[in-house]
Amino acid sequence: MLAPDWIDYKILGTGGGLKLEKWGDIVLLRPDPQAIWDPTVDYKKFDTHARYERDRAGGGRWIVNKPMPDEWKISWREYVFSVRPTGFKHTGLFPEQAVNWDVLSKIVKESAAKGKKIKILNLFAYTGASTAVLSKSGAAVTHVDAAKGMVERANLNCSLNSVPRENTRFIIDDCKKFVQREIKRGKTYNAVIMDPPSYGRGASGEVWKMEDDIFELVSLTAKLLDDPDFFLINSYTTGLQPQTIENLLTLNLPSGKTSSYEVCLPTECKIALPCGCSGLWRKE
Repeated sequence: MLAPDWIDYKILGTGGGLKLEKWGDIVLLRPDPQAIWDPTVDYKKFDTHARYERDRAGGGRWIVNKPMPDEWKISWREYVFSVRPTGFKHTGLFPEQAVNWDVLSKIVKESAAKGKKIKILNLFAYTGASTAVLSKSGAAVTHVDAAKGMVERANLNCSLNSVPRENTRFIIDDCKKFVQREIKRGKTYNAVIMDPPSYGRGASGEVWKMEDDIFELVSLTAKLLDDPDFFLINSYTTGLQPQTIENLLTLNLPSGKTSSYEVCLPTECKIALPCGCSGLWRKE
């Protein structure tokens, strides 16, 4: 599945463990573990604003080659998103997820046209691009992430898109603990999005490992569904196949239409860059 309709974002070249991207007017070079082929372009010939270099300790830093803003904005269709490079090589936006914004926003708009406002629980919601798109499309989105800074940026993305405040609720919390509390409170949702990391640690030292913990979380979260419309799982974990994600949904959700797919970005060198996978359950 190729992310559609990007104008402000382009991949200029890939290979050698790197990808060269243009974010609006800013050109960045950063690592990509999937780009294992020889470079499709000569990176040195491009006027790159910054490149990300890893260090031996496992972290890394941005090497700035020419003046660039700390933060800027790019557009996808009628939506606007904030971009800000972080010390973990990310920019706060994952353009490949436009594949899922496209599909889910259509579901939300179709339901709204029939008089149903879908209540969505967005777990590991990060900087809130999906929250902005779906809440502006007419859903009521509960946005949950354990990182305060990410939730603040999600607020910014919603403000940039003039999202009605009544359509969003922002929660800073551990996703599993929040789900457990919502079950006890008797809360329900019509849809779920979850974008869990491959590995992480909670505020109290809890260890999250995708392969070990995702099935239990999906099982718990499924208990919150009432009159469900969709359930989306994104995975960037190397080695987890799309069919594995699809199986998690099939085993935990009622009969419906379940699909899985590799999420990719088009490139200027005419190949697709793989960016993880998604599984989507939809009601019949």
